[in-house]
Amino acid sequence: MADTLPALQKEALREIAEAKDMEALLQVEQKLFGRKQGYLTAELRKLGGIPESERKSQGEALNLLKATLERALLDRKDAFERKKIDALAAEDHLDITMDLPPPPRGHLHLIPEFMNQVEEVFGRMGFDVAYGPEIEEEALNFDLLNMPVDHPARDVQDTFWMERASAEGRRLLLRTHTSPVQIRYMQTHTPPFRMICPGKVFRRDADATHSPMFHQFEGLMIGKDVSLRHLKGVMIAAVKELISEDLTFRFRTGYFPFTEPSMEMDIQWGEGEGKWLEVAGCGMVHPQVLRNVKIDPEVWQGFAFGFGVERLLMIKHRIPDIRSFYQGDLRFLRQF
Repeated sequence: MADTLPALQKEALREIAEAKDMEALLQVEQKLFGRKQGYLTAELRKLGGIPESERKSQGEALNLLKATLERALLDRKDAFERKKIDALAAEDHLDITMDLPPPPRGHLHLIPEFMNQVEEVFGRMGFDVAYGPEIEEEALNFDLLNMPVDHPARDVQDTFWMERASAEGRRLLLRTHTSPVQIRYMQTHTPPFRMICPGKVFRRDADATHSPMFHQFEGLMIGKDVSLRHLKGVMIAAVKELISEDLTFRFRTGYFPFTEPSMEMDIQWGEGEGKWLEVAGCGMVHPQVLRNVKIDPEVWQGFAFGFGVERLLMIKHRIPDIRSFYQGDLRFLRQF
């Protein structure tokens, strides 16, 4: 792959330079950096599948190429903007020497921007990225995750159930976590592997720190000698890179039907001593969950974790109310 990067850079810079207008330039940007089909995006995701001895050098080369092309795109966009301003000045006889404020520029909302960063950070750790449907079957959301039929999460007070069933007659719901994506991944992949699954989830809950719709990213790592030591190392390293090196963590015992033992990860939040805010549940994958997806727990073991995206952003930016993310108030969004 490294041998092809100079040619790719040359071709990409040529396309950027030859873009005739902003629309053509945006098509080039999508071709390179599109989230689903962008060439560089796909290459960054492939890093998890190459030998560890090559991963660092190839990752550095790809990140350098990415920075070069992003700068070229930005310079070309600025050139189009200057051309547009010059044309208006010539037409309307404006005094272009006036010291005007720079035009406002749009940017991604905090949540998709952060989820892109999550994919990049875990991609450099060798984690694959997987997605799944937001309308899910009951078996994948609960049964195969070792959640008993009388578990309170199945109640209508907690879960959004669909009125119609699937074509096969199975009950459907708005997924309450992204864990079904882990099940789908384990059903179609052979260990060892590591993956994350970001996306929207839905629960009947609403207050300053809970929302009926919010975002998660969950992670899974299965191998022959994976332990809690690996779990804590991965989680702490990722959060420090995504949020801040200056954080205080604590792990405390918890209960989840799909992990054993289970833990919860808290981060100290607020001024001074602050208060503890739960940001993740985690633990070693329950042997029964592995059996449910035809993986032998006598040979393989691993860990799983799930982070709330909004919770992490609340800590990073000191946002006191989760509802601020969804109200569309530009006075709030322009701060970031």
